[in-house]
Amino acid sequence: MKTNIGITKENREKVAVVLGQLLADEFVLYTKTLGAHWNLEGHDFHTKHLFFEEHYNSIKKTIDSVAERIRKIGSYAPATLKQFLKLTHLSEEANNGNSSQDYIKTLLEDHDAIIQFIRSNISEVEETYKDAGTADFLTGLMMEHEEMAWMLRASISK
Repeated sequence: MKTNIGITKENREKVAVVLGQLLADEFVLYTKTLGAHWNLEGHDFHTKHLFFEEHYNSIKKTIDSVAERIRKIGSYAPATLKQFLKLTHLSEEANNGNSSQDYIKTLLEDHDAIIQFIRSNISEVEETYKDAGTADFLTGLMMEHEEMAWMLRASISK
């Protein structure tokens, strides 16, 4: 059945492009956070292992919510690794070490990149594409990433 939610098809398609890129970024970040959880080594292994597990579980929920938002506006979510790697703004490459500090620095850069991407698209989604619902959704996701980035930033040794 046709999607009739008060936003033109063209605008919904443009919003879906933004959300598709975000979904790809979230999936790459999820994979890298899983890698940190699996491959972490060091004296703080246990606490950081649990820390990364908490983060990847949170990101997993975000992935699902972004994909569902794409469906709610009448589009199909990208769902292959090939699509994600084509759409992402992040590098899939991991860090050069297996310490918590190595992983934290890499993941923090990715969270910051996602925050910047979201922030740069909120106004356009709301004002140009007339999708206040997705703009509000993006604002909430940005705040979640800001919190995770804060947790990572606070864990960096000086």
